[in-house]
Amino acid sequence: MKTVDQSILDTLAEYDSATVQNAGILVRGYIHADDDYTDPRMHEYVSPGEKPAVGYALTSTWTPISAGDDNGYARTDYFDSIANANAPVIVVQQDIDNPSGRGAIIGDGMAFQMAALGAVGALVEGNARDIPGIQQAGLPLWATGRVPGHGPFNMIEHEIPVTVASLKINPGDILVCDADGATRVSVDEAADVAKMCAEVRAKEGALHKFFSVPNFTPAMWEEWKSKS
Repeated sequence: MKTVDQSILDTLAEYDSATVQNAGILVRGYIHADDDYTDPRMHEYVSPGEKPAVGYALTSTWTPISAGDDNGYARTDYFDSIANANAPVIVVQQDIDNPSGRGAIIGDGMAFQMAALGAVGALVEGNARDIPGIQQAGLPLWATGRVPGHGPFNMIEHEIPVTVASLKINPGDILVCDADGATRVSVDEAADVAKMCAEVRAKEGALHKFFSVPNFTPAMWEEWKSKS
C-alpha cells in the first residue's frame, strides 16, 4: 500500500470533510461526485470525536444472508491485513448479497477486533448492528443502515474496488470521515490537498467574519460583491 507521511494525514484531520472536498477542487478541479464523496444515505452512528477519522481504505465485500463462497480464510486474511498495515486504516465494507441490504455486515464483535488491530474507523455500504457495543469498542462507524440480525454471513473478497454510498473507493485511498460523511483523497494528491485546506479555511473565515458584523447593511453587501 502506497502511503504518505503521517504529518499529511494529521493535517487532513484538522479539517472537516467539506473543507477537504473544497480543497480537492482547488487542487484538481471538479470531479464526478461518485469519485469524490459519499451520498446522503451515509449515516454517522459512532462519532470519531472532535476531529474526523482519517485513514487508508481497506476494502472488502460481504454477504450477510447467503452462504457465499467463504473458505474460512478470507475473513482471517482481512483481519491480518488490518494488523499488518502499519498505518491507520478505515475498514470499508460493501454488502454484495442478493438482495443486498437485508442483514448486518458489522457488529460489536468485529468492531472490538478491528479497533484492537489498528482500524481508526469503519465505512459500510450496508447495515450495522450492536451500535452501543461498537461505540464501546471505540470504532468510529458510518453505515447506510441498521438492522438487528444476519444470516450465514461471509466475507467474499478484500483489497478490491468497492462502492460505498455511491462513492467509488480503491484500496489505499485516503478517507476523511465526519458527520457529513466521507471525502476521498487520492494518495498522489494528498499533500497538495492538505496544504490547500488552510487556504479554504482562511477564505471561509473572512466570509464568516464579514457577514457577522452587527447591523449589516445593503451597502456592505455591495462592497462584498465588488471585491468578489
